[in-house]
Order: sequence, then structure tokens, then C-alpha cells
Amino acid sequence: MWNQPCCFGLLGSYGSAEKPFPLTPEEEISLVADAGFEGFFTGWSGSERLGLYRRLANERGLLYQSVHAPFTKIRALWHSGAEEAEAALGEQMKCLEDCAAVSVPIMVAHVFIGFEDHAPNERGIAYFDRLAKRARELGVKLALENTEGEEYLEAVMRAIAPAYPETVGFCWDTGHEMCYNRGADMPGRFPGRLIATHINDNLGIRDLSGGITWHDDLHLLPFDGIGDWENIARRLADFDGPLTFELTTRSKPGRHDNDLYAKLSPAEFAAQAYQRACRVAALVQRARKA
Repeated sequence: MWNQPCCFGLLGSYGSAEKPFPLTPEEEISLVADAGFEGFFTGWSGSERLGLYRRLANERGLLYQSVHAPFTKIRALWHSGAEEAEAALGEQMKCLEDCAAVSVPIMVAHVFIGFEDHAPNERGIAYFDRLAKRARELGVKLALENTEGEEYLEAVMRAIAPAYPETVGFCWDTGHEMCYNRGADMPGRFPGRLIATHINDNLGIRDLSGGITWHDDLHLLPFDGIGDWENIARRLADFDGPLTFELTTRSKPGRHDNDLYAKLSPAEFAAQAYQRACRVAALVQRARKA
């Protein structure tokens, strides 16, 4: 048996737009614990709600692994006016401060959002330097995730991470790698920097001409897509942090890839997720022994 915790996180609420399964924080955390997971992550929803999740984690003996920072405004750090950029940075700073206030060790952040721009600049790097400096002051690790716009991730990791070796690291989203990054080995680009995971499966790029959109990002259960899980496990073999899974029951607009999940009850979906997590963890354990 492995001694590496498995953590669970959801994108959005359970169910589909037609049949949602809204859960209270208390119900969510009970679901995570009862399914067998040792921890969880959440999105950012203000200090009061994060404080509630911290209390529930303590009561159930769960690891509150990370908070996912908001990302809809993150492009402004690179390509908008100063007022918009400062507002976007302020949002990230507040999330960091809330993580510190409730003793969450990692904030996961996107570096960019959008498919049209491919030109990182010094201004954006300077904003991320300020964010990293604040993270170091607060004692919160900043895990930068692979999404679209991988040029921006590369620029920040190359410029900022060496200056903050105990603070700035990489969050590997396995499904994003299969679509947004066209199958590139993302952890291999940042050796020794992996500090968090978003493990999920995907079907790659749907458009046969190669165009990528956010509709390609499915967050399927592991083994339900095209992922080479033995290869993924080999690349996780040196990672000793929690294996964290980021999943959803909701299909993207015009698609039905996640519809089978939406037909399950929350408990049934969580049970399925835990079974897949155990399979991934077993593969990682095997890769370590190879």
C-alpha cells in the first residue's frame, strides 16, 4: 500500500445544468472523507468560507491541500491597462492572504488565460515577481499551472522560480497537457519544481485542424480518456506530495463527455473517483520500484 495522500477537488458543483447537485461545504467534506480521500482542495470564495473549510478539515482530520486562485482576470497582468492589472494582482494577493489566514500551504494559480496572445512581456513578469514576494512573506507556496498560453508559464518559471526556490513551483494538470499543451512533457520542462498536481484525463484536441478551445478541457476520471497512465505514473514517481485530482461531472457546451458522471449521485461519483485515484497511486508506487 502507498503512503501518499490522495486529495479530491471538483470544478463547479455536481451534476449538469439540467440536474445540479448543489452541496453545502459540510456535505462536500463529508463526501470526500467518506469516499476515502485523505484531503481536498477548493476554489477561492473569500476568507469566511475558507475558514469554514479549514474547520471542517480539522474536524475530519483531512488535509486542506490548496486553494485554486481566481483566473478570469489574469490576462490583465500582461495585456491590459495599469488599473485593470493592479486590480487583477490585488485579487491574487487577497487569495494568498486568505490561504495564509487559514493555514492552507499552497495557492494554485494560472499564469494566463486566452488563446490569441503568445507574447509574454516584462511587465507581466514583474507582477508575478510581486506575487511571489508576497507569497514568500506569507509562507504560502505558489504553484503555477500549465494551461493555454504555455509561453507565459515558461517566462515566469524561468524568470521568477530561481529567485524563490522555496516558494514558487509547478502544478501539473495532466488533462491540460493533453490538450492545451499538445502532449508536451510539462513536468520535464521544470525538473525538480513539481509541488502540486491536478490529475485528470482528457480526449486531446477535438478540432482535426489543430485549433484548441476551452471546450477541449474535460477533466474526466483517470482511465476514461486517452491518457497514458503508466507514463504519467513514471513522471510522478519522484513527487512525494499529495496526489490531487481535479474532476467535474459537467460536460462542456455542445459536448456530452461527462454526462455519464452527471447521472451518478454525488456519493457514487466520489466513490468512482476514489477507485481511479487508487489505481493511479498504485501505478506510481510501481513506477518507484521499477
